Amino acid sequence: MPKSRKHLYEGMYILSATLSEEARKKAIEKIESSIQHHAGEVHKTFEQGRKRLAYEINGRKEGYYYVLYFTAGSSSMPELWREYQLNEDLIRFMTLRVDEVPESIEFKALVHSE
Repeated sequence: MPKSRKHLYEGMYILSATLSEEARKKAIEKIESSIQHHAGEVHKTFEQGRKRLAYEINGRKEGYYYVLYFTAGSSSMPELWREYQLNEDLIRFMTLRVDEVPESIEFKALVHSE
């Protein structure tokens, strides 16, 4: 089996807007501990707050956005994704390889024309 190489990733996670602050904190901690369980290391977590979704997902119109920067082995990503799909509090997630961890991030507001 080929050796797993470690890469830097950016993970975007949208949690259910119905979660309490304590439940959101536990949900993010669960994601972070899952990364660590798979020999990864979380470098930075950005909480972006409650935002309107670009489109409705399973009847939900809002969610809490988090962006995590972490290092993990490429072979551990499929297992992490399976765990994310089983997480009922997680509406959507996306993981990308990146070159560096930014000092700060900022989302632009969605503009709706009605």
